[in-house]
Amino acid sequence: MGGDLSQRLVPDDLWAMVEPVLPSFRSRPQGGGTAPIDQRAVFTAVVYVLTSGCAWRYLPPTFGVSPATVHRRFSAERNIAPRIARPSVESSEHLGRHRWKIERSISWLFRYRRLTVRYERKGGHFLAFLGLAAVMTCYTKLAKIAT
Repeated sequence: MGGDLSQRLVPDDLWAMVEPVLPSFRSRPQGGGTAPIDQRAVFTAVVYVLTSGCAWRYLPPTFGVSPATVHRRFSAERNIAPRIARPSVESSEHLGRHRWKIERSISWLFRYRRLTVRYERKGGHFLAFLGLAAVMTCYTKLAKIAT
């Protein structure tokens, strides 16, 4: 994995928060199956696809994992349940209060090139990238506050 690039994309602090959330490798009792691979390399490759906007097949080999493996793990590990706001929860008169926060958040998310044009055929993949972009944005904002 390209040391400087991977460290810039996924710093140690971020990896310490993400690692416990990712599903661990489970070997099959009868043997065979997929070999364990470096989870950090896979996560870094997914973050690279999110930030650069490149297609899965153009993922550089510097990450040490194949594009097919990264895409497969990304597809298998997404666990996002979208929630839709209900009309009776909040009055529509108060929507202007929150509009600038929403527009600011959307502008933060559009810094990630993969989200500016929807390349994904499956809506779940787009939602997973959107969730990952939100996590990366929150991490960046919290890292600035901590320093």
